[in-house]
Amino acid sequence: MTAPFPKTMDYQGFNAPNRIEAQIYDLVVAEGEVPAEINGAWFRCIPDPQYPPMLGEDTYLSGDGMVSKVWFENGHVDYQQRYVMTERLKAERKARRGLHGKYRNPYTDDPIVQNLDAETLGVTRTAANTTPIWHGGRLLALKEDGRAHELDPETLETKGVFDFGGKLRTATMTAHTRYDPETGELHFYGYQADGIASKTVSYCVADKDGNLIREEWFEGPYSSLMHDFVVTRDHVIFPFFPLTADLDRLKGGGHMFAFDPEAPTWFGVMRRDQSVKEMRWFKYDDPACSFHFMNAFSDGDKVFVDFGRSTAPPFPFMLETSNLDITPGSARSAYVRWELDLSANSDAVKETVIGPPGDFPRVADKDFMREYEIAWYQRFDIEQGPPNIVGPVGPGFNTISRLNVKTGDLRSFGFGPHRTIQEHVHIPSKQDGHEGYLAFVVDLHETMGSEIWVMEAAHPENGPLARIEIPMRLRCQVHGNWVDADQF
Repeated sequence: MTAPFPKTMDYQGFNAPNRIEAQIYDLVVAEGEVPAEINGAWFRCIPDPQYPPMLGEDTYLSGDGMVSKVWFENGHVDYQQRYVMTERLKAERKARRGLHGKYRNPYTDDPIVQNLDAETLGVTRTAANTTPIWHGGRLLALKEDGRAHELDPETLETKGVFDFGGKLRTATMTAHTRYDPETGELHFYGYQADGIASKTVSYCVADKDGNLIREEWFEGPYSSLMHDFVVTRDHVIFPFFPLTADLDRLKGGGHMFAFDPEAPTWFGVMRRDQSVKEMRWFKYDDPACSFHFMNAFSDGDKVFVDFGRSTAPPFPFMLETSNLDITPGSARSAYVRWELDLSANSDAVKETVIGPPGDFPRVADKDFMREYEIAWYQRFDIEQGPPNIVGPVGPGFNTISRLNVKTGDLRSFGFGPHRTIQEHVHIPSKQDGHEGYLAFVVDLHETMGSEIWVMEAAHPENGPLARIEIPMRLRCQVHGNWVDADQF
């Protein structure tokens, strides 16, 4: 018999495992209308554990990968979700219990599945639970600790591990790839590319048809949790925040990452038309941590990177491992722009604050990698009410904002005391001058239910164009992406 899940933040309330594979045809639009021009699929990745954690407790981030598909067609919306059938999940289903120990620590796994070989670890342990991407006609589910898994875009059935026809050497592939709308290329990387807690990073490029055309390796200043990176039309930027891995700590049964506020942050910058051997390094000495970048662009020898910088990581288990006695929301933070001048005889970073703190930033696809004006992200506003617990950090976001990074204009919509929101997706419009739409899941904490809202991207302050009912609670996703219908 399967045991109950722990009575902890990661497994109770809105974070309780869902474990439902479902298909719901023609959802009820409870309010408003879904714009008829929205046609396509919004794919989402959700950590959703099939079994209770083997050690009695684990982080939300370790849940098995569940991919959902929200299909929009001429004002109608369908929903389906299905597990990614990883080797990890198949082994646990066979045993009918959890077999994996602490987050990203294979030394704590059950001997039945324990695997420390770098070449196969990225296949056998990954949960594929972070980001679904569409490239070269393929739907891939990603998690940064391993290889991608290919899914059928119609049924969400798992086709298997994807390694670019055997050409990919790196054992890991980031969940935050960067798409170039001009060339159609997909830029990505893998950290700990050749083994647990290694400093080796791979930099890879796939062409518009999904063929791997580049893979180079380099060594970073330390083994850092590199959740995201950025690319401009001319440069690639690799961030190394001092949230670092330690092999001895792992072998002793500890967590993969700990944060050192006394250590510097390093940004490696290279030209896209040069080798990783030409990397230029910039240093920031104050405490810094970030998981998601808004955008980046180049102006000659100057590179500008926009992101939410905080002074500590937000995840409770990382703060505990780091011996930092602070709450996730108390770390000082803001949205900032870092200027990296490749022509200067200095490794210093110039910082400018561009907006209030938040996370899950988005820009329109057309603005990737170039100078831009508009971005959207989520914030927690205490004026909307006390925090509601949802997701891996704890307090959920209750405000969505549109930021003009050039003027500072901020347009926001607050969701009140009993609702939180999951990461939004931007949907482009085919109308000239139209900023498109935002779609996202709203968590209804009073009823333990879920809705999908659609908003005008230009005016989130006006509230929803449509509220779409979901007849079940949707566990909090990590990331998602939009695929227009004509791309299928």
